Amino acid sequence: MSSNNDSHQGSLLSPVIVTDFSGRERSISTASSAWSGPTDLNHSPTSPVSPDTAWNPDPARLMVQNASHRPSPSIDGDTLRPRADSFASSADTMVRSRANSEVDPAHTSKDVYDDVSLADALKPDPRNETDFQVEDNRFAFSPGQLNKMQNPKSLAAFHALGGLQGLERGLRTDLNAGLSIDEGCLEGKVEFQDVASSAQHTSTGKSPSSFVTSAPAPVSSGNGSPFEDRIRVFSRNKLPARKSTGFLKLFWAAYNDKIIILLTVAAVISLSLGIYQTVSEGSGVDWVEGVAICVAILIVTVVTAANDWQKERQFAKLNKRNDDREVKVTRSGKTDMVSIYDIMVGDILHLEAGDSIPADGILVSGYGVKCDESSATGESDQMKKTPGHEVWQQIVGGKATKKLDPFLISGSKVLEGVGTYVVTSVGPYSTYGRILLSLQTPNDPTPLQVKLGKLADWIGYLGTAAAGILFFVLLFRFVADLPNHPEKSGAMKGKEFVDILIVAVTVIVVAIPEGLPLAVTLALAFATTRMVKENNLVRVLRACETMGNATVICSDKTGTLTQNKMTVVAGTWGSDQDFSQRTEDEDVEGSMTTSESSQKLSAPIKDLIIKSIALNSTAFEQEKDGSIDFVGSKTEVAMLQLARDYMGMDLVTERGSAEIAQLIPFDSARKCMGVVYRVPGVGYRLLVKGASELMVGVCTMEIVNIDMSKERPDVEQISEAQKKNLLEIIDNYAHKSLRTIGMVYKDFTTWPPTEAKHSEDASANFDDFFHDMTWVGVVGIQDPLRPEVPSAIRKCHSAGVQVKMVTGDNVATATAIATSCGIKTEDGLVMEGPKFRQLTNAEMDEVVPRLQVLARSSPDDKRILVERLKALGETVAVTGDGTNDGPALRTADVGFSMGIAGTEVAKEASSIILLDDNFKSIITAISWGRAVNDAVAKFLQFQITVNITAVILTFVSSVYSSDNTSVLTAVQLLWVNLIMDTFAALALATDAPTEKILDRKPVPKHASLFTLTMWKMILGQAVYQLAITFMLYFAGDKLLGAHLSSEPELRTKQLATVVFNTFVWMQIFNEFNNRRLDNKFNIFEGMLRNYFFLGINTIMIGGQVMIVYVGGQAFNVTRLSGTLWGVCIICAIACLPWAIVLRLIPDYHFGLVFNAVVGGMSVVLRPFSKGFKVIGRGIRSLFRPVKRFTRRVINKGKSEDEVQLNPQPTESVDPEQAPESLEPSKQKLSPEPPSTPIQVVVPPITITTSP
Repeated sequence: MSSNNDSHQGSLLSPVIVTDFSGRERSISTASSAWSGPTDLNHSPTSPVSPDTAWNPDPARLMVQNASHRPSPSIDGDTLRPRADSFASSADTMVRSRANSEVDPAHTSKDVYDDVSLADALKPDPRNETDFQVEDNRFAFSPGQLNKMQNPKSLAAFHALGGLQGLERGLRTDLNAGLSIDEGCLEGKVEFQDVASSAQHTSTGKSPSSFVTSAPAPVSSGNGSPFEDRIRVFSRNKLPARKSTGFLKLFWAAYNDKIIILLTVAAVISLSLGIYQTVSEGSGVDWVEGVAICVAILIVTVVTAANDWQKERQFAKLNKRNDDREVKVTRSGKTDMVSIYDIMVGDILHLEAGDSIPADGILVSGYGVKCDESSATGESDQMKKTPGHEVWQQIVGGKATKKLDPFLISGSKVLEGVGTYVVTSVGPYSTYGRILLSLQTPNDPTPLQVKLGKLADWIGYLGTAAAGILFFVLLFRFVADLPNHPEKSGAMKGKEFVDILIVAVTVIVVAIPEGLPLAVTLALAFATTRMVKENNLVRVLRACETMGNATVICSDKTGTLTQNKMTVVAGTWGSDQDFSQRTEDEDVEGSMTTSESSQKLSAPIKDLIIKSIALNSTAFEQEKDGSIDFVGSKTEVAMLQLARDYMGMDLVTERGSAEIAQLIPFDSARKCMGVVYRVPGVGYRLLVKGASELMVGVCTMEIVNIDMSKERPDVEQISEAQKKNLLEIIDNYAHKSLRTIGMVYKDFTTWPPTEAKHSEDASANFDDFFHDMTWVGVVGIQDPLRPEVPSAIRKCHSAGVQVKMVTGDNVATATAIATSCGIKTEDGLVMEGPKFRQLTNAEMDEVVPRLQVLARSSPDDKRILVERLKALGETVAVTGDGTNDGPALRTADVGFSMGIAGTEVAKEASSIILLDDNFKSIITAISWGRAVNDAVAKFLQFQITVNITAVILTFVSSVYSSDNTSVLTAVQLLWVNLIMDTFAALALATDAPTEKILDRKPVPKHASLFTLTMWKMILGQAVYQLAITFMLYFAGDKLLGAHLSSEPELRTKQLATVVFNTFVWMQIFNEFNNRRLDNKFNIFEGMLRNYFFLGINTIMIGGQVMIVYVGGQAFNVTRLSGTLWGVCIICAIACLPWAIVLRLIPDYHFGLVFNAVVGGMSVVLRPFSKGFKVIGRGIRSLFRPVKRFTRRVINKGKSEDEVQLNPQPTESVDPEQAPESLEPSKQKLSPEPPSTPIQVVVPPITITTSP
């Protein structure tokens, strides 16, 4: 670098001679080192600071020797570890180098492995030969050859491909400028032999600069779509669309239910006997019932399969949205953001701490890059990455060891450092892609689904017991009655027996509430789809349930409570030159406008401030819609705008002329970041910016005489009084809700300094030299509070949810913001992180309930706070955006990551991503979480009522009937079952949350599925429905005699039709009652906004009317007169005022009676439970062969690891152990809706599809 590029720096502080701005001598740091700076590096064409090549690929991007940059997707470590054995960790990286090398073996480290020759390094693996064969390949390499570097890591393959320069040439890219945005179809081709020859020359000891030429510019023909040839050869960064489960397989899975199969068998037998009777005895209707049952089974199964198909499509869309993200890429020499799906082989991607790597590649340049590859390789240690040019130099010198690792594996995470890398494998050819092609993660049932599954099993046992008793009672009576009817033929007797079996089996079908898990699935699918539109992307389904019961929210400040639109509005340069953002007309004593302050700064000081802002930043310029904006951290953007608008900073020029020696990335623990750059002819300067109080604390000097009217700036010892004054200035800014950033610097004669310990990459340990700094100034950054936050906080309080602010800002700023938005109350506590973490657990348990603001906190403080809250029984939601927030996000019951400001590691650790980084969206998540739990409770209340009424009515009427028939036929019961399960689930699971849903307190974690209010409505409605149907069944002939036909057979059918019609209409009207779970009367609230509810009820009403008018023989009904229709509707609609009566009964009084009755019943019924258990085992063993057969059919054509998209709970419940929701001793005297059950860990949804 020429010295004139740093002409401003020459007039600044001289670190070698103890000369300050005034010319006086003073002592500063001096050091000597074996490596005195970037110019001591070998003059390799791949060296970023080599005089032989201008290395800085993007002048607008701050580059470091050995620097690196940014990527994205993510992968669940638990999913991938089973395949970890197939990958080598960096500790096992092989330098399987040159068997025929002419390098002196004496120069080769003992750590070198020579088990693979250079000639075999790119040999195709069995079964992957097609990856090495590409027709009309215009590049030097095939996807298979590139993949040999990563699977497993192989320095021999890296050597065989010619290192970084070979990859640059062979992939027709540019390590500086990246791919051309104008690339389409490429002309000509690059031969492998031309590129691979570099490895042969290297093995003979020749200098790499003697044979490596610059990469040929990719010449585009101007035809075709963008990157057409590149996509054709190397594919896109997408996985092939996995074949989704076909509708027929979903249909078979829905049909694969032992009760449905048993009912089908009985229906077929009934149909066969009916056909026989029709043919032999001339009857024309005996076969109709068998056909009707079969059709009803078909309809139920088709509807269930359709629901499963739609559910799979919805979750696949959500998963696609979850996987997509943007990454930073250099193309045509400019930095831009692109989707991970648009990444190409040959792209130059940027890395930063917190990124998930979206594609395999080789590190081009970077500083301190360390990765977590546990999700891809199973290796738990941090993997230190070495830039490719350094690895090449070690290979050339014969000193390569197994510790050298330039390989970046897709799916791994960047823990530290920054840099850039060249992409070598994408999509199905990448490590991440290959794993996902062979693995699929099942959608495990959520905790609520598991709990409801157990409840459904238990209710099913009761229904099976009732059906069994009914079957044997009717069978005994049928057998006893056979001698009294010798005239009956064998076919007629067989038909009667099959009818008894059909009624019993149908009772089981109706009794088993298989719609319960469906209701949860539908509610979750509906909620998660709607939540995306409201800026909540749900990654883990259980979070939807859990969030509704959250009791505490630990929220960040920046971007969540505030707008994240930062502007520098005040500041102090040195210790006395204050400025503020005001108009020229305003006159504030002792303060200048920002423009006035900048104009009065002397040139050296202005240059120092510009470099402190421009070089010590990762934000960059991006051209969009004709204007140039800064992209990156909002804090850095605000400071860059200050330097550009008021000090004339040219970011490209500043970064292009700087010779960077070391970067110190931002660390949330130390709350600062730094950069070391070379001042030609003088030495090195360390620039640090960060939390202003911490910056003041490490300073021993300050700059003075900074006004341009002074002859020259000066540096003086800073006194304790002056430090106190600076802290008062900072505190004053903080009380105005300004975020303060301090800037300091220090000069060195050499780098690294001798007092600092050196890491493996020769960089200095930051803590060893971060002291005795010189104060530059402080800026106050305004981040306005989001206008909707105060009302959102009030809603949280009314919903019984505490809000705690956890921020890195100082106490004054945090308190001011917390007070203005309503978090901080008079009796609330404010504490700093360092003090908080020193408390014992007992002390924390006393403090935490009243703690409202945790300032100057680290991510570890946040995690500790979450752990203590959970230990106190709270359901905790926490927000986070940084890599170090991962532990807190995973520890919390629900973790919210920031979709805009969050790192990819934080997003992967979270359960829900806030797409707008807005606190209001958390309130939305609470509302939808409660809506999901309410939807399940509504459906549960509705279905249990129908179960009780239908089973008892069928049982009593069948036993009472002289011909062993139920008043509700099998086909009618199947129609009721369709209403109960599918239609009701769709209608009740799709209610959107109302504003009033936040007016109640959260439900405790271990609360029962049923509340006393629900039991009151269930039992009250069941009693009413049974009373009405029994009255019509037993006394209908007398009560309605004048309106019935005089013909006995038609009269009986009319009465049965009235009972059936009334029963169905009672369920329709009771569905309206179940829209409320509390004791309030307005059951129509929000109904007109729920089109699903209106549509489904229209279908049910239309279906019931059609059945009565045209159902005829199939449903065993007859048309009714207007009077009889009126009787049916009046009896049914009366359940609405009856519900008002029930809601007027105090829950407490009902609870006393309920607990006494249920307790007595459980004692009486317990001896029968073992018998039911034996019956259940027999049924399961009977259908075990059928289950095995159907499983083979469903899994046909799938790989062993492929997921079943609709897993059913496999746990069977011992009927001796009733679920806690039915145990009287565990009933809570509370009218609240059911809660989310005990939380269990459920992996994220990873149904992988191609976008």
